[in-house]
Amino acid sequence: MTDLSLSEIEAVATRHPDLFQQGGLRRFLPVFVVAAVAAYLGYVWVFFDVSKVLDRADWEIAGNYLADWIAYEIRPDLHLEDGYISVSYPRYSPLGSDPHPEWVILERADVTIKEVVDAPQDATSAQTQSGFMVNAPVVPEAGNAVADPLAVPTKPSGFMGAGGLVGTKVDEAAPTEVQTRMSNEVVSAQVEIGDAVISVYPDHTEIDRANGERLLIRTSLENGVTAEGALPDWAEQKEVGGKIRMFFGFAGRVEVENDDVKVRRRFLGWENFFFDTRSAFWGKTLGEVVQMILSSEEIVPGKANWQVAYSDIANNSEWQHGDVWTKLLQTIVMAFMGTLLASMTAFPLAFLAARNISPNLLLNQGLKRLFDFLRSVDMLIWALVFTRTFGPGPLAGISAIFFTDTGTFGKLYSEALENIDDKQREGVRSVGAAPVLVQKYGVVPQVLPVFLSQALYFWESNTRSATIIGAVGAGGIGLKLWEAMRTNQDWENVAYMVVLILIVVFVFDNISGALRKRLVE
Repeated sequence: MTDLSLSEIEAVATRHPDLFQQGGLRRFLPVFVVAAVAAYLGYVWVFFDVSKVLDRADWEIAGNYLADWIAYEIRPDLHLEDGYISVSYPRYSPLGSDPHPEWVILERADVTIKEVVDAPQDATSAQTQSGFMVNAPVVPEAGNAVADPLAVPTKPSGFMGAGGLVGTKVDEAAPTEVQTRMSNEVVSAQVEIGDAVISVYPDHTEIDRANGERLLIRTSLENGVTAEGALPDWAEQKEVGGKIRMFFGFAGRVEVENDDVKVRRRFLGWENFFFDTRSAFWGKTLGEVVQMILSSEEIVPGKANWQVAYSDIANNSEWQHGDVWTKLLQTIVMAFMGTLLASMTAFPLAFLAARNISPNLLLNQGLKRLFDFLRSVDMLIWALVFTRTFGPGPLAGISAIFFTDTGTFGKLYSEALENIDDKQREGVRSVGAAPVLVQKYGVVPQVLPVFLSQALYFWESNTRSATIIGAVGAGGIGLKLWEAMRTNQDWENVAYMVVLILIVVFVFDNISGALRKRLVE
């Protein structure tokens, strides 16, 4: 067959125009496809009310969360007292138990502090006021009014019934008095954050930015938080008298309340990643750490310095490396054991479910419906079921993967068996081999590479799935990841675990791909 020239094609088109003309429907098919896709996207937009979702979205918070993945925060709280300021940091501050960051400047002075204390009492009043009950006169019963109340039956007028303690309740509030004392306290604080300087006083806060913008915020317990003038675009107040939030980009944010100023300053990096503030290696440079490890002077008596360093890293209270690594290993074991048990269980069942291997129709259909049931229930649902059965832990995760993959492998394996080449099986049968040997030499060699390739792929995939089911209590690093996310603060810990999961998935994906390639070849 020779290729036609352009002139020859045009000549053929002239002689047979019907062959080269498209039908009306076919000509407009691309237009119909584009219109159908546009209509579907419009339906989805309206059905899920995407416009309202986008309007409600808080992109500022989303940006802060993403920034926290690669940064950490120092969080001083400035409590506004009567005439002075008290400064506090979180219990596990990255700066240690006694932080003094250079970007927080405190001014101190002697101030008069008023305290409300219990007033001193004399012996008589103390005896009267100290108890809940006091003696009270008795009242004669009706119709027995006599001069001497002791001569007639009486009933108590107090709290207790007949035969009980006679008494009345007295005022429980003890008298108090106000005392004053002199104390050296913080009277103002100056905080640098980004291009802004925040000056905090007991009754107001001043914000000065490098571009000349200035904001004055007055604070009081009675009137709440009040800004003088209109708020700039980097500050917001959702209700009158409520707190004012100010955002300074990646540098952090500040919240001013009627009795508190919360500063959240962000720094790039992961703080105290190797050694926490309790470690003897904390705050040391790499050279100093190496020198301490190689030093003959023992940091902990009876323990080598390298062992101390490893223990401090593994037991880091902020990053919990040892626990994270253990949970990651649990996730890998969950994925491996679940996949292995599922493939071993589905292998013989697939022979019974294949129509060309097992001619029993009832057995075929029964097993296939079982496979459908096992794989139709999502792995997350199985994890919830087994978490309630066995309690939180890796056993629930292994069981969830086993049940789901048994159904999937059973379906895949049985379909692979039904599509084998019967010539090889007939050849083995023709030499008089037993039925078991027919399957061993006539069927297994054809499907074994496919079975192993699928098992390897699901092992790599289940490593990711094991992370998800761990979040519902099935153990592994998924549970640690969920705990870190629930705090809504330590997103750098979330990023750390996500990086570890990505590394494991990347390694297993390459191993699985290499093994599958060798099997197929």
